[in-house]
Amino acid sequence: MSFSFESIPNLSGYTTLVTGANGGLGLATAKVFAAKGARVIMAARDLDKAQTAQEVILAATPNAELEIVSLDLGSLNSIAKAATQVLSQHDQIDILVNNAGLMAMPEQSTSDGFEMQFGVNHLGHWALTAQLMPALLAAPKARVVTVTSTAHHMGKAVDPKNVHLRGNYSPWKAYGQSKLDNYHFALMLEKQFRAAGVGAMSLLAHPGLSQTDLQSRTLREGASNTLGGLSHKAASSIGMSADVSAMTQLRAATDPKAHGGEFHAPRFMNSGAAVRRPLLRPGSGKAIATLWDVSERETGLAMVV
Repeated sequence: MSFSFESIPNLSGYTTLVTGANGGLGLATAKVFAAKGARVIMAARDLDKAQTAQEVILAATPNAELEIVSLDLGSLNSIAKAATQVLSQHDQIDILVNNAGLMAMPEQSTSDGFEMQFGVNHLGHWALTAQLMPALLAAPKARVVTVTSTAHHMGKAVDPKNVHLRGNYSPWKAYGQSKLDNYHFALMLEKQFRAAGVGAMSLLAHPGLSQTDLQSRTLREGASNTLGGLSHKAASSIGMSADVSAMTQLRAATDPKAHGGEFHAPRFMNSGAAVRRPLLRPGSGKAIATLWDVSERETGLAMVV
């Protein structure tokens, strides 16, 4: 039997946080969490879009418990403020979905000087997770779900001497690296949880080819090379809806039978029902350890479990 909305248990009493909850997969995920009774913290950079997304959720679930938090993953200052706000209002977080991201952008830097895709897709979520760790560990069985992509297969492990690809940048190289970073982060976080003997779990999800704004933004930002155009055309013509694509991260976040370290993805790589997939590229211990060291160095934040 395929995992579906009906497969998701009642989440009443749960506190969830979704990054990029203003649209696409983030909105689809937040919408389901709310429908299942969870309190949903909608973390987003664009507050106008977040307000519109909130209205969409309330139209479907009038009694939904929703909270909007301003979060710019490209700013360590914004992340710290968001984490402080969340921790001041919530003793525990049961589910954190590290969903937001950028794809194949022209070379840019975050406000902290990080290469944009590495900064937002990985370092931003690293900083958020690290600062929300007390609330995650306070929950009996918290889950941290990190969203990766099939593009992680074309990524290379971080070079500690040039983590921001200065002088060696290309939009897809940077995207692939950031998605491999997401992959390695989730696996190492699970190892940390198990070593500490805590109830929290870290899982991975890949949404497949989805009809969201991700590809359109890539073109709008100017990285409209052949691969970007093909990606946009494929998503528009044969991509799954956001509601269907989000089922992989929803399964990772809620499936009662799921275990830490699992990878959930579409059955047919980029399309199909949400299923457990094998870890085809777990990465070397050295590469993962290097990412851990680099992340702490760049953000100044340790992941204390």
